[in-house]
Formats: sequence, C-alpha cells, structure tokens
Amino acid sequence: MYFKTQKLTVGYNKTPVIKDIEIEINKGEIITLIGSNGAGKSTILKSIAGQLSKIAGTVYLDEKDISEFSGKELSEKMAVLFTDKINGEMKTCEEVVSAGRYPYTGHFGILSVKDKEAVEETMKIVGIEDLKDSDFMKLSDGQKQRVLLAKALCQEPEILLLDEPTSYLDIKYKLDFLSVLEKMKKEKQLTVIMSMHELDLAAKVSDKILCLKGDYADRYGKPEEIFNDDYISTLFGIDEKLNEYAKEKGIDLF
Repeated sequence: MYFKTQKLTVGYNKTPVIKDIEIEINKGEIITLIGSNGAGKSTILKSIAGQLSKIAGTVYLDEKDISEFSGKELSEKMAVLFTDKINGEMKTCEEVVSAGRYPYTGHFGILSVKDKEAVEETMKIVGIEDLKDSDFMKLSDGQKQRVLLAKALCQEPEILLLDEPTSYLDIKYKLDFLSVLEKMKKEKQLTVIMSMHELDLAAKVSDKILCLKGDYADRYGKPEEIFNDDYISTLFGIDEKLNEYAKEKGIDLF
C-alpha cells in the first residue's frame, strides 16, 4: 500500500472537522473527495500536505510516517496545487513552472541542465510550450491552471494533491486538465488525491471516492459503489421535493 491514513482527525484550533479518516491508496490511483461545501475536503488536503497540523492519527507515505520526512524529502515526494492565488506578477510562464524545481536547485535557485530539461518536458506534456514567454498574469483562468499544473508536475512528485482543480474552468479546460492527470497516472504512476464538485467527472476519472458527511467519512469505495441517486441525495441533503424537480427537468445528480 503506497499511501494510507490511520484514524486521521483534522480540523482547526484543536476542534475536529472530520474524524477517524481511514483510506488506503495504491500507487498510480486517482482518489477524489466529494461532499457538500464546508464538508472538510480542503482541510483534509491541507493536513496531508502539512499546511495544517493534524489533530490525531497518522498519515503514511510509502510505509513511512509522513511526519518523519524532512521538508526537502517531502517536497521531492509530494506536490500541491491548491486554489490559493500565487504571485506570478512580472513572471513568464516558464519562470512560474521553473519554480517547481525548488527541491533540487539548492539555496540559490540556479537551474541545472537537467532542471531546464524537466521544465521543457513538463510544459510540453501539459501542452503549454507555446506560452513559454507569456506573462503569467495575463493568461485566462484555464491557461493559468495548466501552468500551475506544470509547475507541480515539474517537481517530479510521486503524489499530487489538488483542491478543486477544475473549478471556474470551461469544459475544454476541464477535459484538458483531467486528461493530463490520467496520462501522468498511466505513464509515471502518479498518485492523485483531489477534491471536486463535478460528480460526473469524478465518476469517470477516479479509482476511488471518499465521501464526507457531517464530521466523518461516510463512504470510501469505487465510483460504481458510490454513485447512485439515492446515496448522492442523502450525501448532499437533497430532499424529496428537489429530487422530484431534478427528475422532472431531466437533471442527473451525478
């Protein structure tokens, strides 16, 4: 088992948001967290990334307690792409992507030949080589998200954490983004843990789904075990009246 949590409890100021999270992930799997707004998806991801202190429990990466990794060791294993805005002012896209090489460049941030090759290769994989010299701040949201994905992948991580990576993107950019993740999963055995609101997309790209409800993880399993109208209605608190409205309008819940 490549990644697992054991009775992980996360929250803020020692107040739990989600308790006793137990998940196991094989290398090269895509895991998606779903649940209503405020369910704790971002809190879990930030706790795994070390941006928030966990309240209890253990996170294991490659059978080692994640707290035992040094900052450099963890940055070589794990990359994050969260919804927080980054300061890309006065930077080209190539410079933003190059920042993903920081675990390997030392204190002075000087790129080696190998680093420059990694930047070039990653931009090509994500399909943004034509944006190399463009001003990052002048890009569309979809283009920015692809540049930030390239930055994360340029870190050459084994595991990638993503918080709502396709929010605010049009359907083309959503599909572009997810196709790159699946490509990296197949070719590099990249493990992905992400949160998503788009249930239909989550069902298509995920190997496993973690469902958050109240202060606990309600279900964890394969998409076909999770996605049915009755359960999704319960998970998101959709009452009978709204269910009838959805059916009347031909709206799929996932």
